[in-house]
Amino acid sequence: MATFISLLNFTEQGIATIKDSPKRLQQARDSLEPMGIAISRFYLTMGEYDAVAIIDAPDAVTAAKALLAIGSQGNISSTTLTAFEEDEYREIIGSLG
Repeated sequence: MATFISLLNFTEQGIATIKDSPKRLQQARDSLEPMGIAISRFYLTMGEYDAVAIIDAPDAVTAAKALLAIGSQGNISSTTLTAFEEDEYREIIGSLG
């Protein structure tokens, strides 16, 4: 499994229908599950981004398809980062010549 951190902002449409946001989050969870994707953590945030989602997916291609599908609904825009856990980080750094 690969981990991704998605930094989310509500679009004008998304903020206009903000009361539906919890329902949309659950719909996203439900639609991603058959793809082998889980939103393992979700945070409402204050600052540059409106929310942060920690996503576990089989691979980057599957994650990209899912995020594009969710984004195409018009309620959020996202910036997504690939995340490496500490043991992966140590392995990457340890392999440097």
